[in-house]
Amino acid sequence: MIAPSPLGARSRTLSDRVNTFGQYLLRRYGERVHKLAIHAGFTCPNRDGTKGRGGCTFCNNASFNPQGKAPPPIEAQIAAGRAVLARRTGARRFLAYFQAYSNTYDDLAALRHRYDRALACPGVIGLSIGTRPDCVDESVLGLLASYRARGLEVWLELGLQSAHDQTLARVNRGHGLAEYRQAVEAAHRHDLPVCTHLILGLPGEGPERALDSLETVLALGVEGLKLHPLHVVRHTRLAQDWRRGGYRPWGIKDYVDACADLIERTPTEVLYHRLTGTASPEVLLAPQWCSRKWAVLNGIESELHRRGSRQGCRLADSSASTPPYVPDSMCSASTASGATKGTGYPSSPSSISHGIGLK
Repeated sequence: MIAPSPLGARSRTLSDRVNTFGQYLLRRYGERVHKLAIHAGFTCPNRDGTKGRGGCTFCNNASFNPQGKAPPPIEAQIAAGRAVLARRTGARRFLAYFQAYSNTYDDLAALRHRYDRALACPGVIGLSIGTRPDCVDESVLGLLASYRARGLEVWLELGLQSAHDQTLARVNRGHGLAEYRQAVEAAHRHDLPVCTHLILGLPGEGPERALDSLETVLALGVEGLKLHPLHVVRHTRLAQDWRRGGYRPWGIKDYVDACADLIERTPTEVLYHRLTGTASPEVLLAPQWCSRKWAVLNGIESELHRRGSRQGCRLADSSASTPPYVPDSMCSASTASGATKGTGYPSSPSSISHGIGLK
C-alpha cells in the first residue's frame, strides 16, 4: 500500500491512469455520485427452470448481496445505503444499482413499478440495471430508453463473463456469445450505454483468454467495463470442484498483471466501472485476497506505475483517443509510442488516506 503523500503533494490515484466511472460522474454532475446496490427480488432463467436449474457454477448471490433471501423494500435499502454513504462521503446523489440476479427478468409492468420506486427516492438520479444478455427484449430496452430520454443516468450492465462459448457452457451460464451480441446491438439501437462484466480466472481460462474476451467486447462496441476475479464461495458447484482440487484460483499477482494488460489495451473513452470484486468472509472460501479490495486496487495502480503505462497505451494507435487526466510523461515510450499529451479532463482529487482510490 502506498504511504500518504507529504503535505501539499498530490497523492497517486488509480484514476490518473484509468478512466473510471466515478470520475466520469464527477465530471458530469460536479459532485460525487455513488451507486446503491439493490436486491429487488428478481430471479434468473438459469435458476427457475426456464434455461436451467441451480444457476452458474460460481453463483451464490449472497457473495455480493448482503440482503440475503428476503430483501427489505427497495425504499428501505436505498435509505439505509444513502445514510451510510452520506456519513462516509457526504454524497447527495446516487444511482440505484439493481444488482442481484437478472433485473430485467419480469413482465414490463413489474419492472416499471420497481424502477419507478427506486427513482422516487430522494437523491436518486438514475438507474444501473444488471442482467443477463438473454433477458433484454425490445420492450425492456424501450422502457430504459424512456428514462434516459428524461435526462436520467441509465446504464445497462450485461453479465457476459467470457466471450468463449466453451467456457460459458462449462460454468453452466445458459447463454453464449450470440445472445450477448444481439443484446448489445439492440441496446445501442435504443441509445443505451452498455457496461459489460468480465470474470478473470474462469475454469480453463488464462490471461490470453481474458484478452480475447476483451477484444471481442471492444469490437462489438461497449461504453463501460467491469472486471471481477473469480472467487470460490460456499454452496456452489465451483466450491465442490475446488475442494476436489479440480479448480485452482488465480493468485493476486496473476490478477493484477492481467488487469494491467487489459487496461493498457482498452480505448480511453471506455469507462471502467469496477476493477475488482469482493465477497464477505462468511461465504468466501478462496482466494482469500478477494476480500482485500484496496490491496487489489493498490496493486493494479502500482503495476501500471511500475510499467509507466495507462489505459490505452498498448493500442495500435494510442493517439486516436483522448486520455483521462494523466501527467504528460505517464506513458513510457516503450509502451505508447506516439501517445498524445494533454487531457481536457480535470485533475482528480487526492486519494483516501493510506490507499489509492478507484473513484
